[in-house]
Amino acid sequence: MKKADFILIAAVAVVVGILLFFLYGTSDNSGAYVRLEIDGKVVDTLALDVDTTREIETDNNGTNILVIKDGYAKMIDANCPDGLCTNQKKISRNGESIICLPHKVVVSVVDDNSDEQIDAVA
Repeated sequence: MKKADFILIAAVAVVVGILLFFLYGTSDNSGAYVRLEIDGKVVDTLALDVDTTREIETDNNGTNILVIKDGYAKMIDANCPDGLCTNQKKISRNGESIICLPHKVVVSVVDDNSDEQIDAVA
């Protein structure tokens, strides 16, 4: 490798570092609330700063257990056939979500507790 190659690699690394710093380091995208939807209807909004455990019952005998602890929300148990929602990572940033398709449960992080929903066109 030539000297120019090392300079190019170093320049790219610096640019990537700066971008990552501004993307993740300076903005606090953590949400304040967790919105719980069942079959497309908002049923509850829970504060992320209050540790709680919520058992979610659905119409088709589905049961999910959501835990909010230390500013994060995590689905720890579900009686659905695949259990994929329990394998999803804990969430705390605006726009992150945990979805259980068999039970039609969506848990998403939002920055306010209003029930206003934005459609796909907006």
